[in-house]
Amino acid sequence: MSQLAATREISHTIARIHATILALIFALVCGVGLFGMTIWLLIKGGENVGPHLELLGQYFIGYSVTWTGAVIGLFYGTVFGGICGWLIGMIYNRIVAVRNPL
Repeated sequence: MSQLAATREISHTIARIHATILALIFALVCGVGLFGMTIWLLIKGGENVGPHLELLGQYFIGYSVTWTGAVIGLFYGTVFGGICGWLIGMIYNRIVAVRNPL
């Protein structure tokens, strides 16, 4: 194997992202993030708790700024984040494969 071929193979391998790992990271960040934001607003309290975050209930069925809604938000955030992370990883890997063929 020539030096150029070895360098190309190494750079192609390094440029790829593990889509599954990226999906797990996005799922964790989005799920825990939505859960944390909901809990923070509940602890903070006030007259009208989280009117902007409450709008997510339009997309995530059953979500609201309540203690039960925080658990539901954890589920939806994890699923949505996982799907987005996986899609980003797969699209990125396909672009790398097109730009750097072996």
